[in-house]
Amino acid sequence: MVTKTDLANAVVVERTFNAPVARVWKALTDVHQMREWYFDLKEFKPEVGFEFEFVVQHEGNSYHHLCKVTEVIPQKKIAYTWRYKGEPGDSLVTIELFPENNMTRLRLTHEGLETFPKTPAYARKNFEAGWTAIIGTELKKFLEKTGKEKP
Repeated sequence: MVTKTDLANAVVVERTFNAPVARVWKALTDVHQMREWYFDLKEFKPEVGFEFEFVVQHEGNSYHHLCKVTEVIPQKKIAYTWRYKGEPGDSLVTIELFPENNMTRLRLTHEGLETFPKTPAYARKNFEAGWTAIIGTELKKFLEKTGKEKP
């Protein structure tokens, strides 16, 4: 269970995209689209209980991510646990979508970071920088690119 203190330590990234909710939702839940802007996932299904994993190489280290979908409200919210194989700690990533005219406001909250090892690799600033790049740069570029293609 998450307390207010935990939320105070959470990383929150909000961005508004010039894309309808349906298109943003598809980018967040379709494995083929996710591979273009997120991580190289073998498989992903927006279903509660679905487990997925991926490995990220960063500065000579390998980080094996283990995730499990915990909540799905189509075109509104998806949440999944986020932990690292062989490391203590368990966190939760929640992505919420809010329609605003023909645009979509996305709020990503990553809570539970304080449960990870107290080493520089798991510093809060790294999660802030990572999610800002993933949501604010990669997803934005992907949505702008796919928005210009003919249906």
